[in-house]
Amino acid sequence: MAGEPLIPKHGGYRKLKSFQVAQLVYDVTVRFCERYVDRFSRTRDQMVQAARSGVQNIAEGSQASGTSKKTELKLTNVARASLEELRLDYEDFLRQRGLPIWDREDPRRAALIARRCTTADEVAAWVKEQRLGQGGRSGLAGRGTTSTASTLSTPSTYPELAANAALVLIAVACGLLDRQLAAQADAFTTEGGFTERLYRTRKAQRRP
Repeated sequence: MAGEPLIPKHGGYRKLKSFQVAQLVYDVTVRFCERYVDRFSRTRDQMVQAARSGVQNIAEGSQASGTSKKTELKLTNVARASLEELRLDYEDFLRQRGLPIWDREDPRRAALIARRCTTADEVAAWVKEQRLGQGGRSGLAGRGTTSTASTLSTPSTYPELAANAALVLIAVACGLLDRQLAAQADAFTTEGGFTERLYRTRKAQRRP
């Protein structure tokens, strides 16, 4: 490969959609834990750290990719595992309080994804819209025969919406990371890592 750089372009993680969504998950989780998880609970620290790990490992993996595709793969996988841990924490939060976890067909999932929120404030605004409803109707679609009045009077509505919204964002981030991992694995298989590039570079330099 003539002209192949020994250390290719790397970093640029802030442009990765996976990083952007993971960072949003982190911001949402910090806010969620401040409002709904006991500040003395170990779970609170674990959730925040898991969310932070998702963000940090995407960034570190991107930076490491210049000299080690293996490290990039490892760190990206750690980010994916951290978000999976966080997903379980949110599901436990809902299950332990007898609150529903939205199924994949719940229209609110698609509605939140379509909103393309980029900040925790935007997610909070969406949750509030769902809580209060729009145009005189409840925004809580897909709740069977639950009436608007009874739904809006339930104190648990906000944490249910907030936790499920976080789960939707985590699912998006995990999907993006799954594709990212597959692409990184393909690149490593076809191009190799730093050792292989070093060998090709030395070989090219020895040619007359």
